[in-house]
Amino acid sequence: MSSSAADPTQAVQAALAAEHAAVYGYGVVGGRVGDDRRGEAREAYDAHRARRDALERTVRDLGATPVAAAAAYALPFPVPDAAAAVRLAAELEDRVAGVYSDLVRAAGGPLRREAAGSLREAAVRAVRWRGRSVAFPGLAELTTSAVSRTQ
Repeated sequence: MSSSAADPTQAVQAALAAEHAAVYGYGVVGGRVGDDRRGEAREAYDAHRARRDALERTVRDLGATPVAAAAAYALPFPVPDAAAAVRLAAELEDRVAGVYSDLVRAAGGPLRREAAGSLREAAVRAVRWRGRSVAFPGLAELTTSAVSRTQ
């Protein structure tokens, strides 16, 4: 087992930080997305809040202080309308999947299983928002090249 698997605290903190950002981002998505997808945005928001809360407990169980949420987060692009809100939701899920991919590599046992489940859930939500899948969810360099080839 690698040394990072022996102490996955840093990867758990990164996942927690990503969940804080996702909760913030879904606040923006929910305010801009169309009525037809508002329920989906609410479900994702609730899922990320639940994951955030679970990760805070995990960090404490690992003997560390959970990283705090920022007061605000820079969005990756302007979100003036429903179409941009849908793109933002997919981007949020891709980013969360990426940090869970790192946590899968860093953790072992039950924490690894939980991280793999979170990675899968984020990838499924990204597909739903985007309307198509990517070859390697959670691996940004592979996802980006796969998306650019399809466009």
